[in-house]
Amino acid sequence: MELIDSHCHLDLPAFNPDREAVLARCSKIGIKAIVIPGVTQEGWPGLLSLCSKYRNMLYPALGLHPLFLEQHNKTDLSELVRQIALNSPVAVGEIGLDYYAPHQNRALQLDYFEAQLDIAEDAGLPVILHVRKAHDMVLGCLRQRHLKGGIAHAFNGSLQQAERYLSLGFKLGFGGAVTYSRANKLRRLAQQLPLSALVLETDAPDMAPANHHGERNQPGYLPEIVKTLARLRNEDPLTIATRTTANTRELFAINTPDRVPK
Repeated sequence: MELIDSHCHLDLPAFNPDREAVLARCSKIGIKAIVIPGVTQEGWPGLLSLCSKYRNMLYPALGLHPLFLEQHNKTDLSELVRQIALNSPVAVGEIGLDYYAPHQNRALQLDYFEAQLDIAEDAGLPVILHVRKAHDMVLGCLRQRHLKGGIAHAFNGSLQQAERYLSLGFKLGFGGAVTYSRANKLRRLAQQLPLSALVLETDAPDMAPANHHGERNQPGYLPEIVKTLARLRNEDPLTIATRTTANTRELFAINTPDRVPK
């Protein structure tokens, strides 16, 4: 069973004590690739260095996250263009709009988001979206551009919004949240959507599956998400793994040989 984690913050300090062991376990259980989204310009160098060390297993995306406005500077946008040219990330992300968190400067979020969408369009890259309480606004921005698709990470919208993302060439990320029995709306979506729409993610170190509630999340928990989706959809876990892996490979142009981290 081959798997890809389409969204994991493996570069964060939470993994400093045992990052190599985490990656070794991933290789052992069939996780062939991990996409690591950037959230601030300050974090890009470490992220890129980590992905370079584990080339053909870790893949970088670069972006400015909407919840870190105080750490962004408008010069970061020109630096994003430069880093894309130098390092060929698989996507622009994690970018988006978060209208759930209180006291956010929504106008400034939108400025950064639209600028990064333009950068992604110019670079011919997909985008990794962070969206809370702002799906309609995000969809309106996407419709104004010709993007190479992307992922609505940790999707939590309606079926109608999901279908609008799909019509624009996007996939929907499903992670630990779907393993919780109380997540009725999300579980219904997992049953209703075509398998061609889904990609797997952990969002580690956050959003641990139900069996690891309160723990640090890690990409090695990805098979638990597969098992949940297989049960909800009444499909074989291998079918879920094979199709979601193909979806992610196609979206991000990932083609990874077997590789065990040294």
